[in-house]
Amino acid sequence: MSDFANTLFDLSGKTAIVTGASRGIGEAIARRLAQHGADVVVSSRKIEACQEVADAINEAEGREAAFAVACNISHREHLQQLVDATNEKFGDVDILVANAAVNPAFGPSKDITEEQIDKIFDCNIKANHFLSHMVAPQMKKRGGGAIIIISSISAFVGNPGIGMYGVSKAADLQMARNLAVEYGPDKIRINCIAPGIVKTYFAEALWKDPKTEEFIAGKLPLRRFGEPDDIAGAAVFLASDAGKWMTGQHITIDGGTLVGMGGM
Repeated sequence: MSDFANTLFDLSGKTAIVTGASRGIGEAIARRLAQHGADVVVSSRKIEACQEVADAINEAEGREAAFAVACNISHREHLQQLVDATNEKFGDVDILVANAAVNPAFGPSKDITEEQIDKIFDCNIKANHFLSHMVAPQMKKRGGGAIIIISSISAFVGNPGIGMYGVSKAADLQMARNLAVEYGPDKIRINCIAPGIVKTYFAEALWKDPKTEEFIAGKLPLRRFGEPDDIAGAAVFLASDAGKWMTGQHITIDGGTLVGMGGM
């Protein structure tokens, strides 16, 4: 029994790609995957930022656990280059964490431009779609794998400021469900994590001012915003044997935001 418990979250021998991993939630997930034994490719647009995270992971783990690859997820050819670089460095992919996302527009949806919509859909939906299909054959060859798409609680509610972002995140939930049906026979599991307000650069407007943070967080059941590492444990669960019978689902990690919205 104890041996099983000790290996339930073991990712030794697994290769993972994490997009948007140079900071925030992506960085926290990359660090935790490596801590549990995985070889991790740290990816985002800026190679210098990726390399800094990879170097820190390697130092912390005392092994070459991380490798930095620059990738602009809005370009399909860059996604393929990311997969190719991963294969060359660590071998076939076992775990994909599609974390990178954008929101170039803030305000009512009537004001959003077509170019902004295209950017949101290219990065938040199409990139996850193409990248999933690029790695799935490798996972099938290795007897299974795990794809984790980072959605958002914005997928469940309307928002006057980031409405189209929420639409894209709702699409990610359905993408996970559909891919789970398509790839389930190949023992590939696809799930989403839907974070609430996490103290990252992406949500900086909500927490940079201490008074704003105190006001909003004070209405949440757990009375605080999330930290990036609050999300990382769920990714380890979904990537490991601990989550081996879970697919097509989502895990909401929001400090109780959605269940407590009546008090907001």
